Amino acid sequence: MECSLSWYHSDFTSPAAFRKKLLLLFTMLLLWVYIFYSCTALCLSVPSLGYGHDSGRQRPGDPELPPKLRLRAQQEGGEGRLARDQPLASRSASRDLLQEDNGEATEESPTAVSGHSLKPFDLSLGGYGAKKLPQAIIIGVKKGGTRALLEFLRVHPDVRAVGAEPHFFDRHYDKGMEWYKDLMPKTLDGQITMEKTPSYFVTKEVAARIYAMSKDAKLIVVVRDPVTRAISDYTQTLSKKPDIPSFESLTFKNRTTGLIDTSWSAIQIGIYAKHLENWLQYFPMHQILFVSGERLISDPAGELGKVQDFLGLKRIITDKHFYFNKTKGFPCLKKPEGSSKPHCLGKTKGRTHPNIEPEVIQRLRDFYRPFNMKFYQMTGQNFGWD
Repeated sequence: MECSLSWYHSDFTSPAAFRKKLLLLFTMLLLWVYIFYSCTALCLSVPSLGYGHDSGRQRPGDPELPPKLRLRAQQEGGEGRLARDQPLASRSASRDLLQEDNGEATEESPTAVSGHSLKPFDLSLGGYGAKKLPQAIIIGVKKGGTRALLEFLRVHPDVRAVGAEPHFFDRHYDKGMEWYKDLMPKTLDGQITMEKTPSYFVTKEVAARIYAMSKDAKLIVVVRDPVTRAISDYTQTLSKKPDIPSFESLTFKNRTTGLIDTSWSAIQIGIYAKHLENWLQYFPMHQILFVSGERLISDPAGELGKVQDFLGLKRIITDKHFYFNKTKGFPCLKKPEGSSKPHCLGKTKGRTHPNIEPEVIQRLRDFYRPFNMKFYQMTGQNFGWD
């Protein structure tokens, strides 16, 4: 009996000791649970094991991605990984915009430089936004400076423009408005969609067609001394067709009488007052802005200031964006962020004009003078061409 009681006392655990052991066991259990969930979280953060952003799949709470971006994410795998809390959409933005701008380059749009189309603001656009019909259109005129104006405007973060000339309202109108809208770049709220096609101004049917699309559309016309414009027009044609007749022979119906051939498009385009009359049947003057092609060269920031005001944009494009290229004879955009060199218009711009006989030039000045005076009166601006 004495031995039995000794055994009992040596193996008996007091309530306090038991509670201490139970607390230790519970603490170990909590520690194991914490380690288990930590390992699980680590596995989920690895692209090949879980639902991280770079796997192309979404985690609960992530924003829904368009199919195009979802496919792009799957193809890219781990390339260019983002921070875990950054939306996947922004990663593809720069590449999408670069492809879009490169695809816009044409002979009339020789360059679509990423430095001006890829603004830091655009990097947040990605695949979002929507295609809209243009609220503003550069409608003319050929060889007036429309390409320069569009490239300068594209510097503005609130301007999104088609680089190539759509020619929808004069050549492709039968394809329908949805076809036209699909050509436009995507824009966010507050951004302006634009396009430029210089032949619109001189094509009679275009004014009514644009009015049918939007009676509130803002129209921009870049005008230039009609004599200089005609010579520039001829120079462009000559570069493509070296065997065409001389400028002098094309200018006159009869050289002896000095009668000007107004059926020649190079001459006809410069009768601005005649074309403007057609547009004023549909649009009030306050919806049309006339930009001086000469001042666009001598004071690009000043002209761009007027354009930005007209479009209701903040004046972001200023003198600091330009420098004058003496070789080409017109202003160029300074080196933009992300570009290795300044941006000047392509080699097709700034061609050397052929020498034209002085009496031919004088005869043309006499011809255009009354039309210029009427144009000054209609627009309330003296462009100083005489």
